[in-house]
Amino acid sequence: MTSIDPNRGEIFAPGDADAEDVRSARRITAVYVYEAPVRMWHWINALAILVLCITGWFIGSPPPSLSFGEASDHFLFGYIRFAHFAAAYILTIGFLVRIYWAFVGNHHARQLFVIPVWRKHFWTELWFEVKWYLFLEAQPKKYVGHNPLAQLAMFMFITLGLTFMIVTGFALYAEGAQAGSWQDQMFGWVIPLFGQSLDVHSWHHLGMWWIVIFMIIHIYVAIREDIMSRQSMVSTMISGHRTFKDDDPN
Repeated sequence: MTSIDPNRGEIFAPGDADAEDVRSARRITAVYVYEAPVRMWHWINALAILVLCITGWFIGSPPPSLSFGEASDHFLFGYIRFAHFAAAYILTIGFLVRIYWAFVGNHHARQLFVIPVWRKHFWTELWFEVKWYLFLEAQPKKYVGHNPLAQLAMFMFITLGLTFMIVTGFALYAEGAQAGSWQDQMFGWVIPLFGQSLDVHSWHHLGMWWIVIFMIIHIYVAIREDIMSRQSMVSTMISGHRTFKDDDPN
């Protein structure tokens, strides 16, 4: 025998747990947070960084050379460098588009570039998030966009980190493009600033590990929050909607 919820008209068996599931489902709300250009940039950027890290590792630690046959038959390192440079251009163009979208997109698109350090509330919430990630808080808070700790981490690792990698990367690329190239005209000042080319190579390599550390933490935190927090995480960067798991306003 079934009954009909007089409030909504859903049909379910008496005493069935589905009745509570339906009532709970009605309370779940979703907010459109990340627009399509932001989501596309996120995934394209992630792929470009992955390619850059893998090829960058081999550029810093080249695979063994092949001593037999014609040199034209062994262009492995050339392909590695080409993949690195192609991914670098994709990342750079994407980052410039992302900066543009910070001006024309919704206010969530600007969180990557603007940190409200002048607000006391920001630091209070940031400290709360630190305690939450250290398992010192029993219940997390709700955030429509990035929480303060995530916002600060994104700014340090992505906004500043990618800027550093783009500038130093094109400075090194300018050596091959030679004097007078647009890369040399825009980034030729970087190598003298650091001292010499090898110094820029070393800092660029360290910057790669800076990004790798962020990627590991970012993936862990996203999955952890998807399970333990009160709102969606991973699916939000796919659909653009932040879905909340309860209707508690606190």
